Amino acid sequence: MNIVLIGFRGTGKTAAGHLLARLLGVPFYDTDALVEEEAGARIHEIFADLGEEGFRKMEKEVIASLPAGPGVFATGGGAVLSPENVEHLRRGRTVVLLQADAATIEKRIRDTSRPHLTTLGLREEIRQLLALRRDAYLSAADICVDTSARSANEVAIHIKRLLSEGTVPVQGMERAARTIAQSGIPGDEAGALLEKVGTIGDNPALRFYGIAGYPSLHSRSPQLYAQLFSYFGINAYYTRFHDPSLSRILSLAGDLDLRGLSVTIPFKQEVISAIDQPDGHCTAIGACNTVLFCGGKSYGYNTDWMGIRDPLAEEKGKSAVVLGAGGAAAAAVYALLSLGMEVTVLNRTVERALALASRFGCSSGVPGDFDRIRPEVVVNATPVGMEPDRGSPLSREQLVPGMTVFDLVYTPPETPLVRMARSAGCRVVTGREMFVRQAQAQFRHFTGIDAPLHMIREMMG
Repeated sequence: MNIVLIGFRGTGKTAAGHLLARLLGVPFYDTDALVEEEAGARIHEIFADLGEEGFRKMEKEVIASLPAGPGVFATGGGAVLSPENVEHLRRGRTVVLLQADAATIEKRIRDTSRPHLTTLGLREEIRQLLALRRDAYLSAADICVDTSARSANEVAIHIKRLLSEGTVPVQGMERAARTIAQSGIPGDEAGALLEKVGTIGDNPALRFYGIAGYPSLHSRSPQLYAQLFSYFGINAYYTRFHDPSLSRILSLAGDLDLRGLSVTIPFKQEVISAIDQPDGHCTAIGACNTVLFCGGKSYGYNTDWMGIRDPLAEEKGKSAVVLGAGGAAAAAVYALLSLGMEVTVLNRTVERALALASRFGCSSGVPGDFDRIRPEVVVNATPVGMEPDRGSPLSREQLVPGMTVFDLVYTPPETPLVRMARSAGCRVVTGREMFVRQAQAQFRHFTGIDAPLHMIREMMG
Protein backbone atom coordinates (compact mmCIF):
# COMPACT_ATOMS: atom_id res chain seq x y z
CA MET A 1 0.00 0.00 0.00
CA ASN A 2 0.99 3.60 -0.64
CA ILE A 3 -0.44 6.09 1.87
CA VAL A 4 0.26 9.78 2.47
CA LEU A 5 -0.80 11.45 5.72
CA ILE A 6 -1.35 15.21 5.58
CA GLY A 7 -2.74 17.77 8.01
CA PHE A 8 -1.83 20.37 10.60
CA ARG A 9 0.89 19.52 13.10
CA GLY A 10 -0.58 17.92 16.18
CA THR A 11 -3.13 15.88 14.23
CA GLY A 12 -1.07 12.70 14.72
CA LYS A 13 0.62 12.16 11.36
CA THR A 14 3.92 10.89 12.72
CA ALA A 15 2.62 8.74 15.58
CA ALA A 16 -0.24 7.23 13.57
CA GLY A 17 2.00 6.91 10.51
CA HIS A 18 4.56 4.78 12.37
CA LEU A 19 1.82 2.48 13.66
CA LEU A 20 0.04 2.27 10.30
CA ALA A 21 3.29 1.36 8.53
CA ARG A 22 3.85 -1.39 11.08
CA LEU A 23 0.30 -2.71 10.57
CA LEU A 24 0.74 -2.74 6.81
CA GLY A 25 4.29 -4.08 6.86
CA VAL A 26 5.71 -1.19 4.80
CA PRO A 27 8.39 1.46 5.45
CA PHE A 28 7.55 4.79 7.10
CA TYR A 29 8.85 8.10 5.74
CA ASP A 30 8.52 11.46 7.51
CA THR A 31 9.30 14.39 5.22
CA ASP A 32 10.23 16.65 8.16
CA ALA A 33 12.69 14.01 9.43
CA LEU A 34 14.12 13.64 5.93
CA VAL A 35 14.62 17.42 5.70
CA GLU A 36 16.41 17.38 9.07
CA GLU A 37 18.60 14.52 7.89
CA GLU A 38 19.45 16.34 4.67
CA ALA A 39 20.24 19.60 6.48
CA GLY A 40 21.96 18.05 9.47
CA ALA A 41 19.86 20.32 11.68
CA ARG A 42 16.52 20.38 13.49
CA ILE A 43 13.49 22.08 11.96
CA HIS A 44 13.66 25.07 14.32
CA GLU A 45 17.35 25.50 13.49
CA ILE A 46 16.62 25.43 9.75
CA PHE A 47 13.97 28.11 10.23
CA ALA A 48 16.41 30.20 12.27
CA ASP A 49 19.16 29.93 9.62
CA LEU A 50 17.20 29.89 6.36
CA GLY A 51 13.72 31.13 7.28
CA GLU A 52 10.51 29.49 6.13
CA GLU A 53 11.36 30.04 2.45
CA GLY A 54 14.58 28.08 2.83
CA PHE A 55 12.80 25.29 4.66
CA ARG A 56 10.05 25.06 2.01
CA LYS A 57 12.67 24.78 -0.73
CA MET A 58 14.32 21.86 1.05
CA GLU A 59 10.91 20.29 1.73
CA LYS A 60 10.03 20.50 -1.96
CA GLU A 61 13.27 18.75 -2.94
CA VAL A 62 12.68 15.98 -0.40
CA ILE A 63 9.09 15.40 -1.56
CA ALA A 64 10.14 15.30 -5.22
CA SER A 65 12.70 12.58 -4.41
CA LEU A 66 10.49 10.34 -2.24
CA PRO A 67 10.58 6.66 -3.22
CA ALA A 68 7.64 5.42 -5.25
CA GLY A 69 6.61 3.07 -2.46
CA PRO A 70 5.06 1.00 -1.04
CA GLY A 71 5.11 2.98 2.18
CA VAL A 72 3.40 5.36 4.56
CA PHE A 73 4.48 8.96 4.06
CA ALA A 74 3.84 11.74 6.61
CA THR A 75 4.25 15.37 5.51
CA GLY A 76 4.79 18.65 7.28
CA GLY A 77 1.71 20.77 7.93
CA GLY A 78 2.38 23.25 5.13
CA ALA A 79 3.60 20.84 2.47
CA VAL A 80 0.33 20.68 0.53
CA LEU A 81 0.16 24.46 0.13
CA SER A 82 2.35 23.83 -2.93
CA PRO A 83 0.46 22.25 -5.87
CA GLU A 84 3.81 20.93 -7.09
CA ASN A 85 4.25 19.02 -3.83
CA VAL A 86 0.70 17.70 -4.06
CA GLU A 87 1.32 16.44 -7.58
CA HIS A 88 4.33 14.43 -6.39
CA LEU A 89 2.55 13.14 -3.29
CA ARG A 90 -0.69 12.08 -5.00
CA ARG A 91 0.73 10.13 -7.93
CA GLY A 92 -0.07 6.48 -7.28
CA ARG A 93 -0.87 7.09 -3.60
CA THR A 94 -3.93 7.51 -1.39
CA VAL A 95 -3.86 10.75 0.61
CA VAL A 96 -5.46 10.78 4.05
CA LEU A 97 -6.16 14.10 5.77
CA LEU A 98 -5.91 13.94 9.56
CA GLN A 99 -8.03 16.61 11.23
CA ALA A 100 -8.43 17.75 14.82
CA ASP A 101 -10.11 20.70 16.52
CA ALA A 102 -7.99 23.70 17.45
CA ALA A 103 -8.13 23.01 21.19
CA THR A 104 -6.83 19.46 20.72
CA ILE A 105 -4.04 20.66 18.44
CA GLU A 106 -2.99 23.34 20.93
CA LYS A 107 -2.83 20.79 23.73
CA ARG A 108 -0.74 18.39 21.64
CA ILE A 109 1.85 20.87 20.35
CA ARG A 110 2.11 23.34 23.24
CA ASP A 111 5.43 21.97 24.50
CA THR A 112 7.12 21.12 21.18
CA SER A 113 10.22 22.86 19.85
CA ARG A 114 8.75 23.53 16.41
CA PRO A 115 8.98 27.22 15.44
CA HIS A 116 5.98 29.54 15.30
CA LEU A 117 5.07 30.57 11.76
CA THR A 118 3.59 33.92 12.81
CA THR A 119 4.06 36.51 15.53
CA LEU A 120 0.71 35.53 17.05
CA GLY A 121 0.16 33.58 20.22
CA LEU A 122 -0.10 29.83 19.76
CA ARG A 123 -3.90 29.60 20.02
CA GLU A 124 -4.54 32.40 17.53
CA GLU A 125 -1.82 31.10 15.20
CA ILE A 126 -3.47 27.68 15.11
CA ARG A 127 -6.88 29.21 14.45
CA GLN A 128 -5.67 31.43 11.63
CA LEU A 129 -3.46 28.84 9.95
CA LEU A 130 -6.20 26.22 10.05
CA ALA A 131 -8.51 28.67 8.26
CA LEU A 132 -5.79 29.66 5.79
CA ARG A 133 -4.87 26.07 4.95
CA ARG A 134 -8.33 24.51 5.04
CA ASP A 135 -8.96 24.49 1.31
CA ALA A 136 -5.49 23.15 0.51
CA TYR A 137 -5.95 20.31 2.99
CA LEU A 138 -9.42 19.45 1.71
CA SER A 139 -8.35 19.51 -1.94
CA ALA A 140 -5.29 17.32 -1.54
CA ALA A 141 -7.06 14.52 0.36
CA ASP A 142 -8.81 11.37 -0.79
CA ILE A 143 -10.06 10.47 2.70
CA CYS A 144 -10.61 12.62 5.81
CA VAL A 145 -10.21 11.29 9.35
CA ASP A 146 -10.91 13.23 12.57
CA THR A 147 -8.29 12.36 15.20
CA SER A 148 -9.56 14.65 17.98
CA ALA A 149 -11.00 11.83 20.10
CA ARG A 150 -8.80 9.00 18.80
CA SER A 151 -5.43 7.74 19.98
CA ALA A 152 -2.67 7.19 17.42
CA ASN A 153 -3.32 3.45 17.57
CA GLU A 154 -7.05 3.97 16.94
CA VAL A 155 -6.29 6.27 14.02
CA ALA A 156 -3.94 3.72 12.43
CA ILE A 157 -6.46 0.89 12.81
CA HIS A 158 -9.27 3.08 11.44
CA ILE A 159 -7.26 4.06 8.34
CA LYS A 160 -6.25 0.44 7.71
CA ARG A 161 -9.89 -0.59 7.87
CA LEU A 162 -10.97 2.18 5.48
CA LEU A 163 -8.29 1.21 2.99
CA SER A 164 -9.12 -2.49 3.13
CA GLU A 165 -12.92 -2.32 3.38
CA GLY A 166 -13.74 0.99 1.70
CA THR A 167 -15.65 3.96 3.05
CA VAL A 168 -19.23 2.85 2.35
CA PRO A 169 -21.03 -0.51 1.94
CA VAL A 170 -20.55 -2.08 -1.48
CA GLN A 171 -24.28 -2.85 -1.70
CA GLY A 172 -25.10 0.86 -1.54
CA MET A 173 -22.56 1.62 -4.25
CA GLU A 174 -24.00 -1.08 -6.50
CA ARG A 175 -27.56 0.23 -6.08
CA ALA A 176 -26.43 3.78 -6.86
CA ALA A 177 -24.48 2.66 -9.91
CA ARG A 178 -27.47 0.76 -11.32
CA THR A 179 -29.72 3.80 -10.81
CA ILE A 180 -27.24 6.11 -12.53
CA ALA A 181 -26.72 3.62 -15.38
CA GLN A 182 -30.48 3.60 -16.03
CA SER A 183 -30.82 7.41 -15.98
CA GLY A 184 -30.21 7.91 -19.70
CA ILE A 185 -26.44 8.45 -19.66
CA PRO A 186 -24.46 7.05 -22.63
CA GLY A 187 -24.19 3.27 -22.67
CA ASP A 188 -20.39 3.23 -22.58
CA GLU A 189 -20.38 5.42 -19.47
CA ALA A 190 -23.03 3.29 -17.80
CA GLY A 191 -21.04 0.14 -18.51
CA ALA A 192 -17.79 1.70 -17.26
CA LEU A 193 -19.42 2.84 -14.01
CA LEU A 194 -20.92 -0.58 -13.32
CA GLU A 195 -17.56 -2.18 -14.06
CA LYS A 196 -15.75 0.19 -11.68
CA VAL A 197 -18.17 -0.43 -8.84
CA GLY A 198 -17.96 -4.15 -9.54
CA THR A 199 -14.21 -4.10 -8.87
CA ILE A 200 -14.42 -1.98 -5.70
CA GLY A 201 -13.63 -5.00 -3.55
CA ASP A 202 -10.18 -5.15 -5.13
CA ASN A 203 -9.77 -1.37 -5.10
CA PRO A 204 -11.53 0.00 -1.98
CA ALA A 205 -9.54 3.26 -2.06
CA LEU A 206 -11.17 4.26 -5.39
CA ARG A 207 -12.91 7.64 -5.06
CA PHE A 208 -15.84 8.85 -7.15
CA TYR A 209 -16.54 12.27 -8.66
CA GLY A 210 -19.32 13.40 -10.98
CA ILE A 211 -21.32 16.14 -12.64
CA ALA A 212 -24.86 17.01 -11.56
CA GLY A 213 -27.09 18.58 -14.19
CA TYR A 214 -30.28 18.21 -16.17
CA PRO A 215 -29.49 18.11 -18.96
CA SER A 216 -25.93 16.92 -18.45
CA LEU A 217 -25.48 14.70 -21.50
CA HIS A 218 -23.75 17.52 -23.39
CA SER A 219 -21.06 17.96 -20.74
CA ARG A 220 -17.51 16.97 -21.64
CA SER A 221 -16.43 16.88 -18.00
CA PRO A 222 -16.43 13.05 -17.72
CA GLN A 223 -14.01 12.68 -20.62
CA LEU A 224 -11.79 15.53 -19.42
CA TYR A 225 -11.55 14.35 -15.82
CA ALA A 226 -10.91 10.75 -16.89
CA GLN A 227 -7.84 11.99 -18.76
CA LEU A 228 -6.68 14.26 -15.92
CA PHE A 229 -7.03 11.54 -13.28
CA SER A 230 -5.12 9.12 -15.49
CA TYR A 231 -2.34 11.58 -16.27
CA PHE A 232 -1.74 12.51 -12.62
CA GLY A 233 -2.04 8.94 -11.36
CA ILE A 234 -5.12 9.57 -9.20
CA ASN A 235 -7.26 6.60 -8.21
CA ALA A 236 -10.62 8.12 -9.11
CA TYR A 237 -13.57 7.76 -11.46
CA TYR A 238 -15.84 10.54 -12.77
CA THR A 239 -19.46 9.80 -13.68
CA ARG A 240 -22.56 11.69 -14.77
CA PHE A 241 -25.67 12.41 -12.66
CA HIS A 242 -28.39 13.06 -15.26
CA ASP A 243 -31.46 13.61 -13.09
CA PRO A 244 -34.05 16.40 -12.62
CA SER A 245 -33.97 16.01 -8.82
CA LEU A 246 -31.02 17.47 -6.91
CA SER A 247 -32.06 15.70 -3.72
CA ARG A 248 -31.99 12.36 -5.53
CA ILE A 249 -28.56 13.18 -6.97
CA LEU A 250 -27.21 14.02 -3.52
CA SER A 251 -28.65 10.77 -2.15
CA LEU A 252 -26.85 8.82 -4.89
CA ALA A 253 -23.71 10.83 -4.18
CA GLY A 254 -23.91 9.70 -0.58
CA ASP A 255 -24.29 6.05 -1.63
CA LEU A 256 -21.09 6.38 -3.69
CA ASP A 257 -19.34 8.37 -0.95
CA LEU A 258 -18.71 10.96 -3.64
CA ARG A 259 -15.53 13.00 -3.20
CA GLY A 260 -16.33 15.87 -5.54
CA LEU A 261 -19.27 17.16 -7.57
CA SER A 262 -19.34 19.51 -10.54
CA VAL A 263 -22.67 21.34 -10.65
CA THR A 264 -24.32 22.72 -13.77
CA ILE A 265 -27.78 23.87 -14.97
CA PRO A 266 -30.25 23.96 -13.26
CA PHE A 267 -28.74 23.23 -9.83
CA LYS A 268 -26.09 25.92 -9.29
CA GLN A 269 -28.34 28.06 -7.12
CA GLU A 270 -30.38 25.31 -5.48
CA VAL A 271 -27.31 23.39 -4.30
CA ILE A 272 -26.11 26.17 -2.00
CA SER A 273 -28.81 25.41 0.55
CA ALA A 274 -27.59 21.80 0.70
CA ILE A 275 -23.93 22.71 1.41
CA ASP A 276 -22.55 22.88 4.93
CA GLN A 277 -19.88 25.49 4.17
CA PRO A 278 -20.10 27.50 0.91
CA ASP A 279 -17.18 29.87 0.47
CA GLY A 280 -17.42 33.66 0.18
CA HIS A 281 -17.55 33.67 -3.62
CA CYS A 282 -20.44 31.19 -3.64
CA THR A 283 -22.32 33.26 -1.11
CA ALA A 284 -21.76 36.53 -2.98
CA ILE A 285 -22.66 35.07 -6.37
CA GLY A 286 -25.53 32.99 -5.04
CA ALA A 287 -24.43 30.01 -7.10
CA CYS A 288 -22.09 27.07 -6.69
CA ASN A 289 -20.51 24.85 -9.36
CA THR A 290 -18.04 22.85 -7.24
CA VAL A 291 -18.73 20.75 -4.14
CA LEU A 292 -16.23 18.79 -2.04
CA PHE A 293 -17.27 16.14 0.46
CA CYS A 294 -14.87 15.42 3.31
CA GLY A 295 -15.29 13.98 6.78
CA GLY A 296 -19.08 14.07 6.68
CA LYS A 297 -19.24 17.73 5.60
CA SER A 298 -19.71 19.47 2.26
CA TYR A 299 -17.82 22.53 1.03
CA GLY A 300 -18.94 24.73 -1.85
CA TYR A 301 -16.97 26.84 -4.34
CA ASN A 302 -17.60 28.81 -7.51
CA THR A 303 -14.98 28.60 -10.25
CA ASP A 304 -17.23 29.93 -13.04
CA TRP A 305 -16.46 33.54 -12.19
CA MET A 306 -12.71 32.87 -12.50
CA GLY A 307 -13.26 31.31 -15.91
CA ILE A 308 -15.02 34.53 -16.96
CA ARG A 309 -12.73 37.04 -15.24
CA ASP A 310 -9.37 35.79 -16.48
CA PRO A 311 -9.98 35.94 -20.27
CA LEU A 312 -11.38 39.47 -19.85
CA ALA A 313 -8.60 40.84 -17.65
CA GLU A 314 -7.43 43.28 -20.36
CA GLU A 315 -10.94 44.74 -20.67
CA LYS A 316 -10.84 46.46 -17.25
CA GLY A 317 -13.05 49.48 -16.74
CA LYS A 318 -15.26 49.07 -19.81
CA SER A 319 -19.06 49.01 -20.10
CA ALA A 320 -20.57 45.54 -20.20
CA VAL A 321 -23.88 43.78 -20.71
CA VAL A 322 -24.72 40.38 -19.27
CA LEU A 323 -27.47 38.49 -21.07
CA GLY A 324 -29.39 36.26 -18.67
CA ALA A 325 -30.18 36.25 -14.96
CA GLY A 326 -29.39 32.74 -13.72
CA GLY A 327 -26.40 31.27 -11.88
CA ALA A 328 -23.99 31.75 -14.78
CA ALA A 329 -25.14 35.35 -15.17
CA ALA A 330 -24.49 36.02 -11.49
CA ALA A 331 -20.96 34.65 -11.86
CA ALA A 332 -20.48 36.87 -14.92
CA VAL A 333 -21.66 40.02 -13.11
CA TYR A 334 -19.39 39.20 -10.16
CA ALA A 335 -16.41 38.70 -12.49
CA LEU A 336 -17.03 41.87 -14.50
CA LEU A 337 -17.45 44.01 -11.39
CA SER A 338 -14.15 42.64 -10.08
CA LEU A 339 -12.58 44.14 -13.21
CA GLY A 340 -14.13 47.54 -12.52
CA MET A 341 -16.64 47.39 -15.37
CA GLU A 342 -19.98 49.19 -15.55
CA VAL A 343 -22.46 46.32 -15.81
CA THR A 344 -26.07 46.04 -17.01
CA VAL A 345 -28.09 42.84 -16.73
CA LEU A 346 -30.57 42.18 -19.54
CA ASN A 347 -33.19 39.44 -19.31
CA ARG A 348 -36.58 38.72 -20.88
CA THR A 349 -38.12 38.48 -17.41
CA VAL A 350 -37.49 41.99 -16.15
CA GLU A 351 -38.09 41.04 -12.51
CA ARG A 352 -35.26 38.49 -12.60
CA ALA A 353 -32.90 41.00 -14.22
CA LEU A 354 -33.77 43.58 -11.58
CA ALA A 355 -33.33 41.10 -8.73
CA LEU A 356 -29.86 40.08 -9.93
CA ALA A 357 -28.76 43.64 -10.65
CA SER A 358 -29.99 44.85 -7.27
CA ARG A 359 -27.85 42.27 -5.48
CA PHE A 360 -24.72 43.70 -7.07
CA GLY A 361 -25.68 47.36 -7.33
CA CYS A 362 -25.71 47.51 -11.11
CA SER A 363 -28.28 48.37 -13.81
CA SER A 364 -30.89 46.13 -15.40
CA GLY A 365 -33.24 46.00 -18.34
CA VAL A 366 -34.72 43.84 -21.10
CA PRO A 367 -32.95 42.60 -24.26
CA GLY A 368 -34.48 45.46 -26.23
CA ASP A 369 -32.29 47.89 -24.28
CA PHE A 370 -29.11 46.46 -25.81
CA ASP A 371 -28.90 48.90 -28.74
CA ARG A 372 -29.34 51.91 -26.45
CA ILE A 373 -26.53 50.80 -24.13
CA ARG A 374 -23.99 49.98 -26.88
CA PRO A 375 -21.70 48.01 -24.55
CA GLU A 376 -18.03 47.39 -25.17
CA VAL A 377 -18.23 43.90 -23.64
CA VAL A 378 -21.07 41.36 -23.96
CA VAL A 379 -21.36 38.12 -22.02
CA ASN A 380 -24.01 35.60 -23.07
CA ALA A 381 -24.98 33.75 -19.89
CA THR A 382 -28.15 32.21 -21.36
CA PRO A 383 -28.38 28.66 -22.79
CA VAL A 384 -29.39 30.08 -26.19
CA GLY A 385 -27.12 28.46 -28.77
CA MET A 386 -26.42 25.32 -26.73
CA GLU A 387 -26.90 22.14 -28.74
CA PRO A 388 -29.44 21.33 -30.09
CA ASP A 389 -30.57 24.98 -30.01
CA ARG A 390 -29.52 26.91 -33.14
CA GLY A 391 -30.49 30.38 -32.00
CA SER A 392 -28.54 33.47 -30.98
CA PRO A 393 -29.42 35.98 -28.24
CA LEU A 394 -28.24 38.84 -30.50
CA SER A 395 -28.62 39.65 -34.19
CA ARG A 396 -25.76 40.31 -36.62
CA GLU A 397 -26.70 44.00 -36.77
CA GLN A 398 -26.16 44.42 -33.00
CA LEU A 399 -22.52 43.33 -33.19
CA VAL A 400 -19.98 46.00 -34.11
CA PRO A 401 -16.22 45.88 -34.76
CA GLY A 402 -14.13 46.19 -31.58
CA MET A 403 -16.85 44.81 -29.32
CA THR A 404 -15.77 41.90 -27.11
CA VAL A 405 -18.26 39.03 -27.20
CA PHE A 406 -17.96 36.22 -24.66
CA ASP A 407 -20.36 33.30 -25.17
CA LEU A 408 -20.40 31.02 -22.11
CA VAL A 409 -22.03 28.22 -24.14
CA TYR A 410 -19.31 25.70 -25.05
CA THR A 411 -21.24 23.02 -26.92
CA PRO A 412 -20.99 23.40 -29.85
CA PRO A 413 -17.48 24.94 -29.85
CA GLU A 414 -18.67 27.59 -32.30
CA THR A 415 -22.17 28.85 -31.56
CA PRO A 416 -24.23 31.01 -33.95
CA LEU A 417 -23.37 34.04 -31.77
CA VAL A 418 -19.65 33.29 -32.00
CA ARG A 419 -19.81 32.91 -35.80
CA MET A 420 -21.67 36.21 -36.20
CA ALA A 421 -19.34 38.04 -33.80
CA ARG A 422 -16.27 36.88 -35.70
CA SER A 423 -17.75 37.97 -39.03
CA ALA A 424 -18.58 41.37 -37.50
CA GLY A 425 -14.96 41.97 -36.46
CA CYS A 426 -15.56 41.51 -32.73
CA ARG A 427 -13.04 40.13 -30.29
CA VAL A 428 -14.46 36.70 -29.45
CA VAL A 429 -14.01 34.59 -26.32
CA THR A 430 -15.66 31.20 -26.59
CA GLY A 431 -17.30 29.12 -23.91
CA ARG A 432 -14.55 26.58 -24.44
CA GLU A 433 -12.02 29.00 -22.96
CA MET A 434 -14.28 29.69 -20.00
CA PHE A 435 -14.73 25.94 -19.50
CA VAL A 436 -10.98 25.31 -19.65
CA ARG A 437 -10.17 27.98 -17.07
CA GLN A 438 -12.95 27.09 -14.64
CA ALA A 439 -12.01 23.41 -15.04
CA GLN A 440 -8.43 24.19 -14.07
CA ALA A 441 -9.65 25.91 -10.90
CA GLN A 442 -12.15 23.11 -10.22
CA PHE A 443 -9.52 20.40 -10.68
CA ARG A 444 -7.35 22.15 -8.12
CA HIS A 445 -10.28 22.11 -5.66
CA PHE A 446 -10.80 18.42 -6.41
CA THR A 447 -7.14 17.34 -6.17
CA GLY A 448 -4.87 20.17 -5.01
CA ILE A 449 -3.04 19.99 -8.36
CA ASP A 450 -2.60 22.81 -10.89
CA ALA A 451 -3.15 21.22 -14.32
CA PRO A 452 -1.60 23.46 -17.02
CA LEU A 453 -4.11 25.30 -19.20
CA HIS A 454 -2.45 24.03 -22.38
CA MET A 455 -2.90 20.45 -21.15
CA ILE A 456 -6.63 20.96 -20.55
CA ARG A 457 -7.03 22.60 -23.97
CA GLU A 458 -5.30 19.65 -25.64
CA MET A 459 -7.46 17.15 -23.76
CA MET A 460 -10.56 19.07 -24.81
CA GLY A 461 -9.45 18.65 -28.44
